[in-house]
Amino acid sequence: MVKNSFIPVISQEKKEENPGSVEFQVFHFTNRIRRLTSHFELHRKDYLSQRGLRKILGKRKRLLSYLSKKDGIRYKKLINQFDIRESRIR
Repeated sequence: MVKNSFIPVISQEKKEENPGSVEFQVFHFTNRIRRLTSHFELHRKDYLSQRGLRKILGKRKRLLSYLSKKDGIRYKKLINQFDIRESRIR
């Protein structure tokens, strides 16, 4: 088994911030999503990890939805900074 040595992870410069802030939580979830996405390149049939990925995506989506309702400027800045697609809010 050969592991993928390149895992696209966002820089760790946000570590000093408040871990309870929405930005930090989205940063943390985005790192986990990118790690799992690279994991699936090698392990396509890891269905339990796929379920975990869907749960993390849902949590991040709810946080981004909350932030877009509370402060649209911070939301746009965060999406552009982490290169996240804008979600369609129902």
